[in-house]
Amino acid sequence: MKNKFGLILAVLLIFLSFNFRSDIVYLSELISTIYKIQRTKADITDYKYFDNIEIPKSENPQPWPVHKNYNKTNSTSKLDLKNSSLGTIAFLIIKNDSLWYEKYFEGYNKSSFSNSFSMSKSIVSATMGRAIQEGYFSSINDKVGTFIPQYNKGHASNLTIGDLSSMSSGMKWTESYTNIFGVTARAYVGSNLNKLIKSRPIIKKPGQSFEYLSSDTQLLAMTIEKATKRKLSSLVYDWFWNPMGAESKALWQVDNIKTNTEKAYCCFNSNARDFARFGKLYKDKGVWKNKSLLDSSFVKKSLNARFPSSPEYGYGFWLGKFEEKNYFTMRGHLGQYVIVFPDENIIIGTLFMVIMSTVVNIPSISIWAYGGSVIRHYLNNKNLKKIIELVLAMLLIGTAVSVFFYNS
Repeated sequence: MKNKFGLILAVLLIFLSFNFRSDIVYLSELISTIYKIQRTKADITDYKYFDNIEIPKSENPQPWPVHKNYNKTNSTSKLDLKNSSLGTIAFLIIKNDSLWYEKYFEGYNKSSFSNSFSMSKSIVSATMGRAIQEGYFSSINDKVGTFIPQYNKGHASNLTIGDLSSMSSGMKWTESYTNIFGVTARAYVGSNLNKLIKSRPIIKKPGQSFEYLSSDTQLLAMTIEKATKRKLSSLVYDWFWNPMGAESKALWQVDNIKTNTEKAYCCFNSNARDFARFGKLYKDKGVWKNKSLLDSSFVKKSLNARFPSSPEYGYGFWLGKFEEKNYFTMRGHLGQYVIVFPDENIIIGTLFMVIMSTVVNIPSISIWAYGGSVIRHYLNNKNLKKIIELVLAMLLIGTAVSVFFYNS
């Protein structure tokens, strides 16, 4: 009986190691990340702990002009309370293309770095627009499968770069920031981002409706790189960062130093002043200092909703109204914003440090650790040891079954 039990357990472990090897690898990466950063949640300072590609500052830095009324208006008590509750680290208002108000908190200053998180999606969409302008794509209707042959079958054969920019790929992906075994967490922590994206099938007809998926932006970046045969970060520097006169370098987090794939859907790190330059570029219909960096028709299309049922999103930008005034925004999920009111010629930049995204739950780890110590105490009793081994074996089989049928 004992030999049979050992054989069954051995077979099960072999089965798990072959069929769930990627899960085991990911779990080791997750544990390593938690140990390295000494916390369990995503944060605006994560660039310090992950590998990055450095994007140099502009060869011709262009400081923002200072408005004649710079910081002469005091913030309201309501705004102060809001900034305090959200953990704001940077708040600036650019009026008529000049710095009108600026304030920093928690020891941050005008040069302090912050993760953009999903504001980078707007940057990737802009890069797609410039790639069209440069002739690498003919239009937003170019098929992804033209550049990545894997997407030439089934629903994927209809997938366009415009579908990716407008978040309508039909990809099998769950945008969850709390499920530690979900694909979104794997994209953030894992070491082979492109492989992960390619493992996700297109299960619905693309271009039918808006569904916010980080995977869409990552696949768009992969397609841009295939079309241009250049790194995404290099394109962003040549097409935007350098000509727009960024005063500081930027860091773009990568999955790891070997594959060196930019986390295109997130993780472009800079400061509030330089982030705001993208707001000005779109406000001015793609023109910077009398030079067209983006075609005006592309900018116009980007700032209009593609789907009537989802008026909140265009191509890479969020859209809305405040007191009947239209605005568009770059938005990161931990409170990073570049908000533009084009008719008022106002750009608002905010960076928050509020922590919202759970990577893993420390209490549950503590419970398991304590439970393990208790079990070890009773393993000295042979009869109890057999019962515990049987229970653990059943739990292992149950876990294997649940993992097998789990759709992340």
